[in-house]
Amino acid sequence: MPRLEEITPDNVSAAVDIKVGPEQEAFVAPVVTSLAEAYASRRTAWPRLVYDDDRAVAFVMGNFDPDNETEAFRCGIWRLNVDGAEQGKGYGRFAVLAFCEEARRRGNRRVTVLWEQGEGGPEAFYLRLGFRPTGEVLFGETVGELLL
Repeated sequence: MPRLEEITPDNVSAAVDIKVGPEQEAFVAPVVTSLAEAYASRRTAWPRLVYDDDRAVAFVMGNFDPDNETEAFRCGIWRLNVDGAEQGKGYGRFAVLAFCEEARRRGNRRVTVLWEQGEGGPEAFYLRLGFRPTGEVLFGETVGELLL
């Protein structure tokens, strides 16, 4: 059964070791970049590791910033990295649903995610989970939303 863990000095190396498949590298930043962004945005960032037993299998980072002037950045998933060797096992779905649960717990009713269009990109994954494009494009990426 997968579970979430906060990033700590004891597991930061396991987080950095998570690598998506080569065909996905163009669509998501490496975990080390996400951790640097989380550090710089530590008031609002929500980085977590997904474990299955003692194995770190995925990384998810969201943001909770209810006062952000850009609505899409108030409650959203910034990153999702599922290790290439662990894909297709439900860990990405688990991570997104866990983020949504945290969003609900904090009183949010909408979760956003941005994705880049392209062959091998994450759009189909997010659409299967119920996200729908809003029609907005930020930084050249599609904004998707899921109403909770």
